[in-house]
Amino acid sequence: MEFVVESSAETAKLAQLLASFVTAGDVILLEGDLGAGKTTFTKGFAAGLGIHGNVKSPTFNLIKEYHQGRLPLYHMDVYRLEGVGGADLGLEEYFNGTGVSVVEWPQFVAEDLPAERLTIKINKSKRNTEKRLLEFIPIGAHFVAECQQLAKVAAKNGIKPS
Repeated sequence: MEFVVESSAETAKLAQLLASFVTAGDVILLEGDLGAGKTTFTKGFAAGLGIHGNVKSPTFNLIKEYHQGRLPLYHMDVYRLEGVGGADLGLEEYFNGTGVSVVEWPQFVAEDLPAERLTIKINKSKRNTEKRLLEFIPIGAHFVAECQQLAKVAAKNGIKPS
């Protein structure tokens, strides 16, 4: 399933809608180049969980936890683990925990990821600096159902799958 969003605000809105029905243990992987909108997506997602405040990429911390929302949010930026992996970080404790994990640059910890997950590829438009193509790739029945629900809710909010 794909969405074309026209602005960073629309990216955040789509993420906010997704966050409204995710469940504990969900793992969401964000792929995209630098500046594609991964952190913008995560900020909107956090808002959808009821987490307000300064949500930013945990580039130097690797993992930032937010506990003030409907579910805890475990925001991971594993860019610095290229060539190293995350075997010693205990990522499975987060993935199997009581919150939702959002992982930026997941390819650097591919061997540590759960089998079932939702990958979101964010691609910048070559012509419009604000426009993005978000491709949702669910693995597992749970994530397929979440994507179907997102398509319905997003359409009601003026964001239709392409």
